[in-house]
Amino acid sequence: MFKLVRLQACAALVAVLCGLLFFGLRGAIWAGLGGLVCVLPSLLFACYLTYVTQRHGRAQVMAFFVGEAVKTVLSIGILVSVGLLFSGAHWGAVVMGLIITLQANFFAFLVKL
Repeated sequence: MFKLVRLQACAALVAVLCGLLFFGLRGAIWAGLGGLVCVLPSLLFACYLTYVTQRHGRAQVMAFFVGEAVKTVLSIGILVSVGLLFSGAHWGAVVMGLIITLQANFFAFLVKL
């Protein structure tokens, strides 16, 4: 699970480089924040699943679904917080960073983890 988080972090760095290329330094910062919307909840989810596995000796289905629900709510909450706290957000860069980072999940099957 942590390997997927590392892959998402690498994709977030690619998003930062794309933000720098298309929108300049300001866009790179916002693209990084968009990537963080995906990476941070995934990291917390991986930590939670590791904790549950170590505590019970195996992963439990209910723990997975609860963790996934919390991850989704946390991602939406961070994205809404960006909108509320930063009125000058560059939404093109934020969405680009989010989309590029989310695509790492699809490429995980192509990379031997």
